[in-house]
Amino acid sequence: MRLPRVGLGTAALGGLFEPVREQDAVATIERAWERGVRFFDTAPLYGFGRSEQYLGRVLAGKPRDEYVISTKVGRLLRADAPPDPGQPFWRGVPALNPVFDFGADAVLRSLEESLGRLGVDRVDVLHVHDPDDHLDEAIASAYPVLARLRDEGVVRAIGVGANRVEPLLRFARETDVDCLLVAGRYTLIDRSAASGLLPLCRERRIDVVAGGTLNSGLLAGGTTFDYLPAGPSVAAAADRVARICERHGVPLLAAALQFPLREPGVSSVLTGARSTLELDASLDALEIHVPLDLWQELES
Repeated sequence: MRLPRVGLGTAALGGLFEPVREQDAVATIERAWERGVRFFDTAPLYGFGRSEQYLGRVLAGKPRDEYVISTKVGRLLRADAPPDPGQPFWRGVPALNPVFDFGADAVLRSLEESLGRLGVDRVDVLHVHDPDDHLDEAIASAYPVLARLRDEGVVRAIGVGANRVEPLLRFARETDVDCLLVAGRYTLIDRSAASGLLPLCRERRIDVVAGGTLNSGLLAGGTTFDYLPAGPSVAAAADRVARICERHGVPLLAAALQFPLREPGVSSVLTGARSTLELDASLDALEIHVPLDLWQELES
C-alpha cells in the first residue's frame, strides 16, 4: 500500500516531555483531520495507551475507509510491571508500565488491546516497535505473526519502527516487510540511514516513513536530541543548519520537515504536535517553498 505523504505522529499527544490535556489532544487530532491529514501513527507506548485512546475518540466519527492508522507491537502495558527506564520521558500517563515482549502470543494480545483503545476493528499498518535489544526474538517470533496477519488480510502492511539503523537493516535484509519507520536517522543533522538503509529499501521496494525529523526538538529550536540534552557537536550541527536556513529566508522547521521527502524512497513524513498551534505551524511549513540553492548549501 502507498502511504499518504504526510502523517500525524502522536507521541507528543501522549505526554512526551510534558503533559497534554485530553481536550488539547483531541482538538489537535480534529485539526489534523480538518486540514486533510489522513495518516495517523500511534503506539501503546505513546502515553501508555493514551494516544491510541485520543485517536480513537476522534476517528470514531470518521469514515473508516478514508484514513490510515499505524500502530505497533512489542510492548504490553501492565499495572503490575516494574517501572520502565524510559518512564521519566512521559508526563501525566496512567499507572501502567510498558513491558517488552516480542513473543507470538504477546503480539496478538498487543494488537487486540490496541484495537480496543482505538475503538476500531482493524489497523492498516502494524509495526514491530523498538526491537533493538530483542532482535533475534522479534525476527523469529514477532515477524511471522505479522506476516500471517497480513496474509489473512487482518492488516494491510507490516513493518518496523526504530530509532537505530541496525535493527531496521536486519529486518530489511531478513524479512519481507512492506515499510520501515525510520525515526531520527534521516534528518538535516543525522543522515545515518542514507548510506546503507535507504538504498536497500529502494532495491527491495520497502516504503520508508520518516519520523523524528526534528530530532526530539533540536531542529525546532529546542535543546534535546534523541530525548536527551544535545551534546556540543550535535548542537553545533543544528546551529549551522539554522544559520543556512536563515540566510535563505526559510524557516528551519520547513527545511527539517521537507528534507526527507526529497529522497525518492521516502513515501511519508510524520509530524508531531501537542497543540493545534504546533500542528498548524508544521503543516504550513510543509507548504513553504525551499529553494534548490538552500538544499545545495546544506549538502556542501
